[in-house]
Amino acid sequence: MTRMESMGESTRDGLGGHDGAMRYREQQRLAKGRCLLTEVTWPVVRDAVERGAGIIVPVGACEQHGYHMPLSTDTILVTELAVAVADRLGYLVAPPSNYGFRSRPLSGGGPTYPGTISLSATALIAQVADILDELVRHGFKRIVLLSMHLENQNMLWEAAWQTMRGREHEGLRIMVVEQGFASISERAIEILFGDEFPGWEVEHAAVMETSLMLFLRPDLVHMDQAVDDAAERKTTYEVLPVPADMITASGGLWKATRGTGEKGEAVWAELVDYLEGAVRMEMA
Repeated sequence: MTRMESMGESTRDGLGGHDGAMRYREQQRLAKGRCLLTEVTWPVVRDAVERGAGIIVPVGACEQHGYHMPLSTDTILVTELAVAVADRLGYLVAPPSNYGFRSRPLSGGGPTYPGTISLSATALIAQVADILDELVRHGFKRIVLLSMHLENQNMLWEAAWQTMRGREHEGLRIMVVEQGFASISERAIEILFGDEFPGWEVEHAAVMETSLMLFLRPDLVHMDQAVDDAAERKTTYEVLPVPADMITASGGLWKATRGTGEKGEAVWAELVDYLEGAVRMEMA
């Protein structure tokens, strides 16, 4: 039995079909009441620190995701992933950062679409480093930085490095997961794309993100407005000002209409199982 074939058994939430998806979303809603710092009291946080619980810090973005998905897509996905894993491990989840590093034309469509709001590298690093410092001050020794916004990578590492500097012998451990989707198996890629995998660089507001949102937050996805799109000119470099033929009209970079909730369910199970295992291994 392959990893993907066994997902129904390894995922603890009994998914399967429309009713299973609805049950899972209700379980996630209840888990948020147990995990999210914004929904618990300070004695809950105190008790978590005293028992040695860890905390996950989701870092998202306010970035366009085509005609059919909200600007908060990256924040929603990373927060849902953080909650799913934290609830299994007895961790808490910090309030998500709703702003990420600058959207890039080749991976996120760039900054020209109204509503995309980005931080500079220095601002994002400073914000995340301040959050980490506060969590350490409260006594957390196991912290996971988690992002699903490709452009955030390196900034989170720098913030973690700054926080760790001088604390190497204090028992502090910080795990940096800058590409929450990087663990997806070849079998999952086949489920998502068949034999048409275009490369992760154009998987923005396309099959995977659309499928995940259809599974987790179908109320926010407008599939009647989804389109398949591609830039007229594909390059390995970027130019400022951004040429019109390097981006798309919709903001999506590939085939959004291929997304389904069933695909999203299968991939989600793999993402959650993998991250749970990785955190257990690294934070022991």
